[in-house]
Amino acid sequence: MNDTHVTVVGNVVDSPRRVSLESGAVTNFRLAATARRFDGQTQEFVDAGTFWVDVECWNDLSGNVSGSVSKGDPVIVQGTLTTHSWEGENGRRSTPRIRAAAVGHNLARGTGVFKRSRSARQVESVPVPAAAGDALSDDLVAGRDYETAPEALHHADTADLAMEPAHA
Repeated sequence: MNDTHVTVVGNVVDSPRRVSLESGAVTNFRLAATARRFDGQTQEFVDAGTFWVDVECWNDLSGNVSGSVSKGDPVIVQGTLTTHSWEGENGRRSTPRIRAAAVGHNLARGTGVFKRSRSARQVESVPVPAAAGDALSDDLVAGRDYETAPEALHHADTADLAMEPAHA
């Protein structure tokens, strides 16, 4: 009931490892998240401490992560924070661990192409006309992947949009 839900943005620091167990498949990797702040005196961004955390991904997420995520990838992980403890040569040890509910690439750092995995429950496909050269639109289904009703869209006036500040 009192789970600690977290979202961590960082980089994968080792290759994800997938293992099949009796209770299901699990993929594990280590994540490093380094905070940055702007130093007003030097007028530069500086790194603060690094948060290291182990991430575990179970079942369908396990397969998707092992097939999509590599060492060095910038990712966003959302899940439940726990502490993994064990007895080591120097006594009791512990490390933070996230049981991931969702893992995705950080699109602020690059682009990506999403490919929907096929689940046991197939969704009825509705044909969508493909734009010239758009191979991905064959899998899109109205009402599931996007809304066509005018009230689903938000009006945006480009004169009202502020320029996003540049990041170092």
